[in-house]
Amino acid sequence: MATAEFEVGKFLLIRAEHDSDLIQLIPKLAKKKGIVMAAFTVIGALKRAKLEFYDQEKHEYQEITIKQPHEIASCVGNVSIKNGNPFVHAHAVLADENGDTKAGHLAEGIVFAAEIHLHELKGTKLERKHDSVTDLSLWEIK
Repeated sequence: MATAEFEVGKFLLIRAEHDSDLIQLIPKLAKKKGIVMAAFTVIGALKRAKLEFYDQEKHEYQEITIKQPHEIASCVGNVSIKNGNPFVHAHAVLADENGDTKAGHLAEGIVFAAEIHLHELKGTKLERKHDSVTDLSLWEIK
């Protein structure tokens, strides 16, 4: 098990613009604010979304397309560096009008209304590197 310790830096509260994509908005904001590592949560609602499930045998993502509005029941993620740029890794639980949920890796989230709580992390830069066992880009913790 590899671990790393960080200090908490800036704490940002962000109101996402209508029709923005959370997965594009968060790294863009991080880059603008000079943030290279962070943890975040999101509350609100999405107009539509794409979730993914990683098939561990095939080493590929299976897409779950959500075409109608859903509440964000939970959304947590982090920002680290991949290929020299801020990269977002987020998972979400989305609930429809009946309270039925779908969950997974958030690949796209088109905002109806969303509030982001972003906690900057200060310390040794976390970078994502290819992991041969999983075929994923995972943190390289030294």
